[in-house]
Amino acid sequence: MKLRLNPLISDIVICIYVIVSLYFRFKFENETPISPLNSIVMGACFVIILWVLIKLKVLNPNWFGLFKTKNTKP
Repeated sequence: MKLRLNPLISDIVICIYVIVSLYFRFKFENETPISPLNSIVMGACFVIILWVLIKLKVLNPNWFGLFKTKNTKP
């Protein structure tokens, strides 16, 4: 059985993930001297984790209903 979250839960998880990851990035970068390249790599890693979860269909974002979904005919 594959773990799949419904669109609303996926949107909430994505928003929480983005807020928490930005908080930790800013906190870490303020506490330690870090180069801009390291900051970009760390941000890219956070984005790649999110992208992989969407590609594996664990997260199914609906973008809070802002975009119309494709309706396929059977």
